[in-house]
Amino acid sequence: MLSNPNVRVNCLDEYSMTPLMHAAYKSKADMCRLLLQHGADVNCNEHEYGYTALMFAGLSGNAEITEMILDAGAETDLVNSVGRTAAQMAAFVGQHDCVTVINNFFSRARLEYYTRPQGSEIEPKLPPKLAGPLHKIIMTTNLNPVKMVMLVKEDPLLVDVVALEKCYRVMDLLCEQCVKQQDMNEVLAMKMHYISCVLQKCLAFLQEGDDNLDALLRSLLKGRDGDGFPQYQEKFIRDCSRKFPYCEATLLQQLVRSIAPVEIGNDPTAFSVLTQALTGQMVLMDTEYCATCGEKGADKKCSFCKMV
Repeated sequence: MLSNPNVRVNCLDEYSMTPLMHAAYKSKADMCRLLLQHGADVNCNEHEYGYTALMFAGLSGNAEITEMILDAGAETDLVNSVGRTAAQMAAFVGQHDCVTVINNFFSRARLEYYTRPQGSEIEPKLPPKLAGPLHKIIMTTNLNPVKMVMLVKEDPLLVDVVALEKCYRVMDLLCEQCVKQQDMNEVLAMKMHYISCVLQKCLAFLQEGDDNLDALLRSLLKGRDGDGFPQYQEKFIRDCSRKFPYCEATLLQQLVRSIAPVEIGNDPTAFSVLTQALTGQMVLMDTEYCATCGEKGADKKCSFCKMV
């Protein structure tokens, strides 16, 4: 039906909802993908209460569809008839995963700007083949350094000294851009800086001869004697925060006030403070989350310590 030129992909029902709005609200990811491929308008807000497809995706709680609609060009600052954005609506109904996806969204087009030579440049700052792997890391909402190093390790294109150097330099440029743009985005700037620090740490270990980053992962996972608290990981995250180059940033001052008085090994950890600042979510290491890398949906349990 969608291949028929007489069928309007953005047709409206009696409530002025498009097919994409219905598919997003009902968590039909395949249908959303099909409709977007046929030109569905992600920013249509002719709905009787001004809802957009992104708002319906947020209400549904489906993070995959939310990201898909954002990738298709959805505007995050559109409001409904009572002045609420998609992120605010998702937060109101407790769909925090969708809130995190919306608030941490970074379009691939902004990254691909650096894959083209600018001005008098002979070659771009970022080789085009690195845009995909780097964007995947930017879009991750799991900021655990173990998980981020694993993302680097999983992609052969990134496990390279030259590639990592180009990537972290682009992250530094994006951090600066987020601070200096008209609507300063301190949260995104801090995230870009943090990713840059992780990439630089990977680069340092590769330069020391660790071809597959296993030594770095072992360092991040190693626990201190007695309670197993990962001291290296805690110190690394604290150093990342301390090195944020914009000292006047409100977010940095909040992080320092929260982390500095806490003795290493006590709560809150630097990771939990950073995660809450950048994603708006509390770090809850319960039965759903991996105690090692923080990934949601873990289903294996250690036979010794019983942690997931």
